[in-house]
Amino acid sequence: MADSSSFSSTESRDPDRGIMQRAYQGWAPFYDLVCGGLFAPSRRRLVSLASMAGRDVLEIGVGTGLSLGDYDADIVVTGIDASDAMIARAKSRAEAGTRARIDELVVMDAEALSFPEKRFDAVVAQFLITLVPNPESVLDEAYRVLRPGGALFLLNHFRSANRAVAAMETRAAPFMHHVGLRPDFPFERVTDWAATKPDLSNILRIPSGPFGCFSIVRIGKAG
Repeated sequence: MADSSSFSSTESRDPDRGIMQRAYQGWAPFYDLVCGGLFAPSRRRLVSLASMAGRDVLEIGVGTGLSLGDYDADIVVTGIDASDAMIARAKSRAEAGTRARIDELVVMDAEALSFPEKRFDAVVAQFLITLVPNPESVLDEAYRVLRPGGALFLLNHFRSANRAVAAMETRAAPFMHHVGLRPDFPFERVTDWAATKPDLSNILRIPSGPFGCFSIVRIGKAG
């Protein structure tokens, strides 16, 4: 396996906010059907890991709230999303009943969280960080609201370390942007960002999903 960085440092540009919002407004009615089964095992594994970090959890990009029912009763979940259509569906799911206590589900910009510093024990972002206009800004905000000793969890596909697969992902990226997908996002964007945080305790990447095509990333904040 060759590292993808040895293949090419080229990646598609960060997505336009308007394109992403339109894409996910369109996805909202079909999101559960398309993504529910495929992502379920990785989603539940992520929720289990995040729940070990503490009681108060923030989900950035909560979407239709697919993961809300995966949290145990002792967890308090706050969810935000840029799409009002997604939040409306998440609220309907919460009203139907969950074991966890749902504190708040609101439309909010992930680059400008209204929460105070050190508010949450865990911050979760599922299939989000590769799709926002400014990934590093979103990571900064997620880290800001994280308590010392807590952890930030990402679930995502990143560009493959296999040269041939990475080449296909790079070629496909311009066509997939319009439906809200970005297959060529390099994991090095996350590790480069992490290197700027002196109080970061560790970063762990766990393969997940079919053939390990997804990654669960745990980024710890020193206590």
